[in-house]
Amino acid sequence: MVDQFEQFDFEDLDVTDHSQQPGKVAVTSPVERLQHLIDNTPAIIYTSVPTGDFKMTFVSANALNVLGYRPEDMIADPNFWFEHIHPDDRAQIFSSLANLFSEGKKTYEYRFLNHLGQYIWMHDMLKLIRDADNNPIEVVGSLTDITERKVMEEALHKTGEEQRLLIAKLNDAQQQLVQSEKMASVGQLAAGVAHEINNPIGFVNSNMGAMKNYVKTLFDVLDQYDALVKKFPPDHDITKRFKAIRTNADIEFLRDDMDDLVTESMDGLKRVKDIVQGLKDFSHMGDMNLIEADIHQNLDSTLNIVMNEIKYKATIIKEYGQLPTVKCLISQLNQVFMNMLVNASHAIKETGTITINTSCKDDWIVIRFTDTGSGIPPEILTRIFEPFFTTKPVGSGTGLGLSLAYGIVKKHGGRIEVESTVGVGTSFYIYLPKHPELQAGGAENSA
Repeated sequence: MVDQFEQFDFEDLDVTDHSQQPGKVAVTSPVERLQHLIDNTPAIIYTSVPTGDFKMTFVSANALNVLGYRPEDMIADPNFWFEHIHPDDRAQIFSSLANLFSEGKKTYEYRFLNHLGQYIWMHDMLKLIRDADNNPIEVVGSLTDITERKVMEEALHKTGEEQRLLIAKLNDAQQQLVQSEKMASVGQLAAGVAHEINNPIGFVNSNMGAMKNYVKTLFDVLDQYDALVKKFPPDHDITKRFKAIRTNADIEFLRDDMDDLVTESMDGLKRVKDIVQGLKDFSHMGDMNLIEADIHQNLDSTLNIVMNEIKYKATIIKEYGQLPTVKCLISQLNQVFMNMLVNASHAIKETGTITINTSCKDDWIVIRFTDTGSGIPPEILTRIFEPFFTTKPVGSGTGLGLSLAYGIVKKHGGRIEVESTVGVGTSFYIYLPKHPELQAGGAENSA
């Protein structure tokens, strides 16, 4: 509009009073038309000095309709414009006004206080006018009320944010469903494998027990033979032959070694049996019913499953306290325990320790996993529970483990906290309510 003003030559205006000419209809002059246009356009046209506080020197009459202020009052107050801009918007406006002198024009959007004491959004277009010597002489501005547009933008932004959150929740739910289905399949496979292994292990274990008794019986018979032979003279042929047989067979070595072999075999079978039992305990992935569970028993079952991955890097230290049974989806908590143990193992570069500590604090059961690994840098500590966020190399992790663990614990009415020091290690604290039916959803408000 300012450009149009500059191109308009007021000397070319025909200001003849046609109303006085015979046969002519009375009409307004072009100057009157222009004044009418300025006073009735939706935008407030104003001018101000180009220095200091930009005191207004002209304000169009429609300021009364848009802002509720009389133009003469706005012009009379040298600080009117500055004092009516929202305090939060002043800094960014005045810090860039100097650019008006280099660029020749500026555009702003800010909140302006109307006569009702309400801040409305205004779009302000400024243009610097210079004289023939290029000296700044005036600033022409055009103020337009854009409150309605801003309200619509905010509503759209809010709707978009709600949709983004909804999409994130749907993605998270989908990933949890996929993971649950995958774990259910793994659980069914584990249950089948456990069942198939359990049968041969059962009879091998029984046979080993019987063999242990048989070996004891055989050595008892040998001892009785030895007692009988000792009744013969040392130079008797039977004594000599029996002594040679014992020496060639190395009976004393066999006696000691056989006892060790049977003991080690029995111990190995017990470990296999524990692993199978762990598979059976871990395999109830499809069970979505709350059951009373022993946290310690399930920690041990999970340890049996992951021990092969952990044992070469970490020593497990158990610090179990006194815990009540917990009503929970234990199959899902087993998944959380497995994730914590595997992550702790991955955090240890060479060798270290993983400590599992359990205790009760007020109405909460606290399970702490502490590793002596590399630790988590502070700048990413707040992101570790985000879906798909991972510090592992591409292809080595999905970034879903901790987010799924967080979701499972939260679904139980609990929470996960983490403490970490780079180069020292990390501790994850899992808080589970003793009474989930009373505490569900209240974990966020508990300290």
